[in-house]
Amino acid sequence: MNLSSVGDNVTLVVNYWDKLTTAVSNNVIVVALCIIINYINGTLVHTFNKHQIFKVNPRYILFIHLVINDMMQLILCGLLHVISYVLYTINVSFCCFLLVIAIFTTLNTPLNLATMAVECYIAICFPLRHSQICTVKRTYGLIGLIWGLSAACILPDVFILLATEPLEFFHSRVLCMRDLVFRSAYSLEKRDVSHIIFLVVVWIILLYTYFRILFAAKAANSDFRKARNTILLHGFQLLLCMLTYVRPMLEVGLRYLIPKQRMVIHFACYIITQILPRFVSPVVYGLRDQTFRRYLKRYLLCKMSTKQQCYEEDEDFNISCDDLRHWV
Repeated sequence: MNLSSVGDNVTLVVNYWDKLTTAVSNNVIVVALCIIINYINGTLVHTFNKHQIFKVNPRYILFIHLVINDMMQLILCGLLHVISYVLYTINVSFCCFLLVIAIFTTLNTPLNLATMAVECYIAICFPLRHSQICTVKRTYGLIGLIWGLSAACILPDVFILLATEPLEFFHSRVLCMRDLVFRSAYSLEKRDVSHIIFLVVVWIILLYTYFRILFAAKAANSDFRKARNTILLHGFQLLLCMLTYVRPMLEVGLRYLIPKQRMVIHFACYIITQILPRFVSPVVYGLRDQTFRRYLKRYLLCKMSTKQQCYEEDEDFNISCDDLRHWV
């Protein structure tokens, strides 16, 4: 008996089962997280649609756009993750379609958060002008602008792909990853430059608005400690979203430092940048909001409540300690 051959076969079997176990556990984690987060987000959308008070408030319109955008992003990214393990390769044209929508929704999140920060800043620092500046019509216009800015980042890559790749490439199969589909050197360089520009602009907006909100809370003798903790929580969630812009460079750096852990690095970066921010968003902007939480309790645990007529009053934006506690 060749003991060397037996040892090699045992090693191959062990490596195969290790890889299979890792693949199954990774997919179970991703699918479970996507289902849980989308259940919570779906409840938030249902709550928004059931109550008129949210539909006339720019803050809640922006929030529910963030929630719907995150639901789309989770479904697509979860689908692409499972496909990469189960089918490994798919048709390039279909992959391109999924990637474009996934990239759209991923880029939308930081821009939406920056817009929400500006709206909150106006509500607290300019309360008497808030209703004039932040109208429902302008809010939907800003949502359109968010999608337009995201389109400016990804659509040029699509045009470059159509112009540089032969027709046979679109009928071939490929592992569905952005760098393997949009593989032009110009596309890769443009992605890094555009991400850096977005990163700088969004952070400038967030730092300015949140510090002004913090100072306004302190000047109004509101609960400064609570406001500070809320700002820190928002900052943590925004930091996770900002990692979207530096993820490609972060992965390259980590692979250089730990070349034998490429798959572990890729999965960890995927969870941190794509899944975790979508879990924090409903908590920070939905469950911690007093008005939203009051209505959300009726639906989150699938409790049936008797049908009742709700009379909503328009909210004013007079600067006060109560307003500051509500917003921050």
